[in-house]
Amino acid sequence: MSNFFETLKSQTQAEREYLLAAPIIARVFKGQVSTTEYASFLAQAYHHVKHTVPLMMAVGAKLSTEQEWIREAVAEYIEEEIGHQEWVLNDIAACGFDKQQVRQSAPKFATELMVAYAYDTINRGNPLAFFGMVHVLEGTSIALADNAASNIANMTGLPKKAFSYLTSHGALDIEHVKFFEDLMNKIESPADQQAIVHAAKCFYKLYGNIFRELDTDPQFASSDLEQTA
Repeated sequence: MSNFFETLKSQTQAEREYLLAAPIIARVFKGQVSTTEYASFLAQAYHHVKHTVPLMMAVGAKLSTEQEWIREAVAEYIEEEIGHQEWVLNDIAACGFDKQQVRQSAPKFATELMVAYAYDTINRGNPLAFFGMVHVLEGTSIALADNAASNIANMTGLPKKAFSYLTSHGALDIEHVKFFEDLMNKIESPADQQAIVHAAKCFYKLYGNIFRELDTDPQFASSDLEQTA
């Protein structure tokens, strides 16, 4: 078995550092993030998480008969991911904001761009490029989610029920990444490998821009807190 997973990590290190250099991520670990900023992050998470299952279904539909083993892996992912967007909305409500307003809102530009690129790279390019997105989102979750949740809770006093999305993805994705690592190491085609590396580089930048846009165009202001919260 090859070690493509390690190659994927090493060849995308610079782009990963771009994502992690987003100012709001640094502020989380310095104890300087507000409830409003956290809720704005969750709103954009909702707008891309709700596409996870449709994107994976699109990947599965594009695979060949020879790639049935990958389709089976995608089916496992789908089973794990169904309904996670509702977790995000419930976290938003636990922060004191109107989750229905988020459900009906449009994504911010950076979020819309990442989602659009995901669909485009599946439909126009190599469907396996989607695994570049999986690598970015799940790898980032493990690196940040659990620590971020505890830091934000300490800063804001929010209850545990406001962190179901973050905490589940921190612990849960350790198993996911092992599953993903084994899957990547079975992909032997140089063209498929290159498509995944290229997409991961793009998704690190696109996801990093979502974090940066939280500072320039946030979803919420403090005045948006629900009076009934």
